[in-house]
Amino acid sequence: MNKAFFLDRDGVINVEMDYLCDPEKVILIPGTATAIRRLHEAGYLAVVVTNQSGVARGMYTRNEVDAVHRRIRELLALEGTTIDAFYCCVHHPEYTGICDCRKPAPGMLLQAARELDIDCAGSAMVGDRMSDIAAGRAAGCAESYLVRTGYGMETLRKSDVSGVTVVDDLSGAVTDFIGRMKR
Repeated sequence: MNKAFFLDRDGVINVEMDYLCDPEKVILIPGTATAIRRLHEAGYLAVVVTNQSGVARGMYTRNEVDAVHRRIRELLALEGTTIDAFYCCVHHPEYTGICDCRKPAPGMLLQAARELDIDCAGSAMVGDRMSDIAAGRAAGCAESYLVRTGYGMETLRKSDVSGVTVVDDLSGAVTDFIGRMKR
């Protein structure tokens, strides 16, 4: 089986911009490409799991979300790495009803695990909100990291994060998790 880093998109890979739908506005968080390259070198897949409720809200289309994902891949390719797969929830309970893919539900992670033969127990989730942490835990990930990038600092101020592993950014999560797995 494969092992993976499940990554929230906005605030973990790219700079947080509310309802990002313009590929030209994608800015990678510094160090992201290096961190993804390191996790690949250690034998992990990089799998994005992202809530994109702007689609359900009628703010932008799934095609625009896909264009942002293509741009992320283009920017990462310039630095010698890539995302292995993107999983996206375009639902919102107020607009489309409840689904099993919108984080904090683990649906996207479990779908990726089935389709990419991923062992969640040997994998990690990285996000900037408690819904990311909850999804990783519900999917059975070995660790779920809260980054200080994106909404991470706000999450730290507003949420009970006891028992949550907090790191500065994706690079910190990669360093910690790979180090733990080597022991």
